[in-house]
Amino acid sequence: MKTTLTSNLRPLLRALYPFLIATAALWAMPKNTSAQLYVIEPGFGVVGKYDAKTGAAISPSFITGLNAANWLAVKGNTLFVSSPDFSDFSTVCKYNATTGAAINASFITGLNFPEGLAVLGNTLFVVNFGTSPVGTGTVSKYDATTGAAISLSFITGLNVPFGLAVSGNTLFVSDVAGFGVGDDFVGKYDATTGAAISPSFITGLNFPVALAVLGNTLFVTNTFGGTVGKYDATTGAAISLSFITGLNAPAGLAVLGNTLFVATNSDGTVGKYDAKTGAAINANFITGLSFPLALAVKSAK
Repeated sequence: MKTTLTSNLRPLLRALYPFLIATAALWAMPKNTSAQLYVIEPGFGVVGKYDAKTGAAISPSFITGLNAANWLAVKGNTLFVSSPDFSDFSTVCKYNATTGAAINASFITGLNFPEGLAVLGNTLFVVNFGTSPVGTGTVSKYDATTGAAISLSFITGLNVPFGLAVSGNTLFVSDVAGFGVGDDFVGKYDATTGAAISPSFITGLNFPVALAVLGNTLFVTNTFGGTVGKYDATTGAAISLSFITGLNAPAGLAVLGNTLFVATNSDGTVGKYDAKTGAAINANFITGLSFPLALAVKSAK
């Protein structure tokens, strides 16, 4: 009976053998289960990569050699970086978000001091901050796969546009025309047509560099005021003007689930906060940075 059982099991074991080997190989593979947080240090032209759960450095010099680096956007496994220059070399670069390898370091060229970036589907929006005069700022629209221009003058007549955020079919654009004296604002536009929904959607801001959206909530940095404000993304009504306070030049925002990350430019830190209450989870989540500016977060796989 024992011999019969063994002989009967052999065909089954032979059939299962490739499956067992494949399963063992999968278990042996390193698992990347944590979300990644990308941080720009513009003075060095460096993008760093950190664990969004623990703050641990994955690669502080994930992308280097940039002429400058001011803004980030991530879509899937692609990371877009705006690289402004006062000469004719302003670009948006495209990198692999896992390895940091350049996909196309000159993905979009000929820009007028690019700042904010946002991705919606296969569309990449780019702020042309402009250098002079005030009132010549634009938002351009490109194919996120090829870099081909869809509309170079998608939104025009902006004063000094800076940050972008997109939600659904709505594009939010911050404008620092008042240069931090309480006259700055956020405009709201149709992300398909570029038509203005409300050019002065939120007013009375103090250098609103960064924007982030979570559901029907819009977060805005008052960089010169040291706060992050919280607003209704539909109406523009203030939910909390001082949602997070006591910050030293907040300049970058990223949101993941119920967590809001805030880069504080002057302190060289990234803080982690509860996106519902504003309570600090860890105000010194990442430290030792050199004037961090923009943030982007990639969710775990």
